[in-house]
Amino acid sequence: MDNIYLIMIIALAVLAIADLIVGVSNDAVNFLNSAIGSKAVSFKTIMIVASFGVALGAIFSSGLMEVARKGIFHPEEFMFNEIMIIFMAVMITDILLLDFFNSVGMPTSTTVSIVFELLGAAVAIAAVKIYNDEGGFSDLITYINTETATEIILGILLSVVIAFTIGAIIQWVTRVLLSFNFENKPLAYEAIFGGLALTALTYFIFIKGIKGTPYSSQTFSFTNGLELSKYLAENTLTIIAVSFVVSTILSVLFVKLFKWNTYKIIILVGTFALALAFAGNDLVNFIGVPITALKSYEFWQASGLSPDALNMSFLSGKVDTPELLLLIAGIIMVATLWFSSKAKDVVKTSLDLSSQSETKERFQPNFLSRHFVRLAIFSSNAANKILPETLNNRIEKQFTKVALTNKKSKDEPAFDLVRAAVNLMVAAVLISLATSMKLPLSTTYVTFMVAMGTSLADRAWGSESAVYRVAGVLNVIAGWFFTAIIAFVAAGIVAWLLNLNLNVMLPILLVITAIIIVRNYISHSKKQKSLNEVAKKEKIENQSVQGVILESSDHIVNVLHRSSNIYNNMVEGLAKQDLSILKKNKKQVNKLTNEVEDLRDNIFFFIKNLDDSSVGASNFYINILGHLQDMTQSLEYITKISHKHINNNHKKLKFSQIKELQEINKNLNQLFEDTKIVFAEKKFADIDQLLVSTKSNQTIVKEKINKQIERTRNEESSPKNTTLYFSLLVKTKELLKSNLYLLEEYNDSFDEKIKL
Repeated sequence: MDNIYLIMIIALAVLAIADLIVGVSNDAVNFLNSAIGSKAVSFKTIMIVASFGVALGAIFSSGLMEVARKGIFHPEEFMFNEIMIIFMAVMITDILLLDFFNSVGMPTSTTVSIVFELLGAAVAIAAVKIYNDEGGFSDLITYINTETATEIILGILLSVVIAFTIGAIIQWVTRVLLSFNFENKPLAYEAIFGGLALTALTYFIFIKGIKGTPYSSQTFSFTNGLELSKYLAENTLTIIAVSFVVSTILSVLFVKLFKWNTYKIIILVGTFALALAFAGNDLVNFIGVPITALKSYEFWQASGLSPDALNMSFLSGKVDTPELLLLIAGIIMVATLWFSSKAKDVVKTSLDLSSQSETKERFQPNFLSRHFVRLAIFSSNAANKILPETLNNRIEKQFTKVALTNKKSKDEPAFDLVRAAVNLMVAAVLISLATSMKLPLSTTYVTFMVAMGTSLADRAWGSESAVYRVAGVLNVIAGWFFTAIIAFVAAGIVAWLLNLNLNVMLPILLVITAIIIVRNYISHSKKQKSLNEVAKKEKIENQSVQGVILESSDHIVNVLHRSSNIYNNMVEGLAKQDLSILKKNKKQVNKLTNEVEDLRDNIFFFIKNLDDSSVGASNFYINILGHLQDMTQSLEYITKISHKHINNNHKKLKFSQIKELQEINKNLNQLFEDTKIVFAEKKFADIDQLLVSTKSNQTIVKEKINKQIERTRNEESSPKNTTLYFSLLVKTKELLKSNLYLLEEYNDSFDEKIKL
């Protein structure tokens, strides 16, 4: 059916919009990281500057179809129907892959994904053609542009090492010269640094901004008859020298006349420059394939040939990009930049790994990270022994950290203005050099690895965070390799499925893609809502015990609500001998335990965030968390032994035992419900009644223990049942004991005279 290709074009248009959204969400880290991390200006200003750069870069993008047309495969070796299958497979895979990385908040490369997707899909279709023609594996080189593909892959891999190394070296030298106390240095330091940074960024804007636009091939009066791109290439040193002098003078004027901070200007210019480059360079990763497919479709329509008879050699020539489509793409990219919560998650990952301050570490140490840290410590100690002591002392003095702000720690920037400026400057220079030398690279890899290199040089990875940060970097890098492998394999599989029966497989794969995207969106929205609620609960800033009591009560409500469900599921699972209920219960109690442990792990930040150094408030909060942890540990043990008992197919508890557990569960649910109401409505004066009820429940549990002792002596015949039931009762008694201590803590500390 010929109209299947029209349906494919429509589908590709929809997929292009979705790809723009997921792509921008991931690549936003490239240009937002430094500005947001340093908090150089307000978030709104950062977004306006970045949006302007993205819009301008998108509008002036041109000649961006190279990768999609002929960068990976030889289009003349494929027919129209095969090309359309390749492009459809690439877009389906790209959206799913990037959305996955966005959902987990990990930065990856849209360039790497599109390259390996094109490679995987092209290899799959080429393999089918070779098989049908009874050819051999060596024939694959006929279809794949191995030289360009290899160059792209090697260039991307090398950029990772080079970016990290150069970033670390430049940051170390800069810090030695400027120190962390850079704001008190003479104006000459700021002016020269401003001259160097602004020159690098200006050169970057010219190289990346003008290349590929219609202006690059035009001549102007100042170019002496040469095309602008050739003029810039032949007069690079002169342009750089003049730019440095002008930028240095401007840096002085900014400070003297306007009282502007040069470092902030550098960060804003750098953010604009990288946003401009991102839109101009990476737009091909999002709409290059759909636009090339559209041009191919138009070419096929005009040819009058059948889909399997039209050779696609025309793609080896120049394919113009409609300006209207670039404008629409720019609008979508800017809108995504403002409204995508996933973009903020990806940026947060990068900021957490490069933060100068202590943060909640999201990655766990591993074998490699521990050994890398040990090697770094050994190397540092060896270098200290080699260098003269006086030089070591001078260097150490330059690395003496100063407070980033007078605000509380949660409001501190992740790093200072100098590191943010170096991040942008070095990334811009590396991308400019690669562009001028026509070397392929991933802007994501460069910007991320520069940020990690500067973090290392700036000693942001201290003894308490190094193993976690290094593990995080290794996880991100592993994710990049995962991107390449999965992109290649998945695109190949999708292309093969489409080739089997296009009319059947196309709607099936599109529906599956839509379902996965919608499911991920719903899941991420729920997760974001949950995180916002947790953040709200963790926002405890009052310096008094009374303030902490009022705000921390939400923790109690949350734990009691879930504790009640967990205990209820345990009783139900044992009564029905339902292993699935108990298995789910284990996951729920583990999640609750981890959340309470996270609160305890963040006690340092809680104390730091108090408006005043209130010892009473800190002690109260620590005690409350201790009681909550005791409660979750009791629930964890109860859930574990219940699951183990049923999982091992032991005898069911006796009817009398189940009835007693159900009675305890009913009383416990009522107690927890009454307690939740007290804490939710802040009626702390009613705690006395809860204390009486808790003690009454303790008495009931003790009676059940005595009954079981009597049964064991006279009639009980199952050691496993006896052990399980005693353990459940004892841990329930401990659960009630922890609840009693928690209530007493609130009762002793709350002042009824405080107005609620």
